[in-house]
Amino acid sequence: MKKATTYLFFVLLITSLVFLYSFSLVKNSNKKIKKVTIEFAEGNNDFLTQEMVNKLLIQNSKELKNQPKSVIDLQELEHAVLLNPYIESATVFYTIDGELKTIVKQRTPIARINNVGSSYYIDKHGFNVPLSDNYSARVILITGTINKGNLQEFTRFVNIILADDFLKKEIIGIDKTQDNEFILSVRSGQYKIEFGFLEDINVKFKKLKAFYNKAFVDKTIEQYKTINLKYHNQVVCAK
Repeated sequence: MKKATTYLFFVLLITSLVFLYSFSLVKNSNKKIKKVTIEFAEGNNDFLTQEMVNKLLIQNSKELKNQPKSVIDLQELEHAVLLNPYIESATVFYTIDGELKTIVKQRTPIARINNVGSSYYIDKHGFNVPLSDNYSARVILITGTINKGNLQEFTRFVNIILADDFLKKEIIGIDKTQDNEFILSVRSGQYKIEFGFLEDINVKFKKLKAFYNKAFVDKTIEQYKTINLKYHNQVVCAK
């Protein structure tokens, strides 16, 4: 008899918990969205405004505010936001206070591609980012022989440059010749740096820095038209 009573008690307890849980789910799903908040993650947030992201969140031409939670698909909202090429990542979720919150991280351009008939940015992953009417990023300009097959090559090279405090301030342009060699434009003068192929990159940049240390001190840098880093253990300059 005692075992039967204990068993019945547990059955009633579990049934009650299931009922309360189901009731809570139904009640929660019927709650309406009190507020829609958009937050930009740390980084450059110049391409998009909160209003632009809010438009991406609108479902079936309806504002999300005052809509019941049951009619809102969070995954669908995230997918809609991520379709925007300026957005790298997005998270959409509910808060305890009945707020629908979206945290957006925008893509950070590292270079601007100027190709025949097209111009766009690339981010650190080599992802294409269109130009924006809201913002023009001051980044390295890439010209010359450019195609989808060598975009990752450019991306890797630019990331190496940006990882160095001196180089990211000094180098403003990269041109790739038809012979697959690279020529760099710099901020400090009108001369060009003939980098050659993308091999021994760190060694070449060390040679460039060593040359700069001398040439800027004695002011001979102003005499040169080109600085050639292609040769082993030397820097060859043309006046």
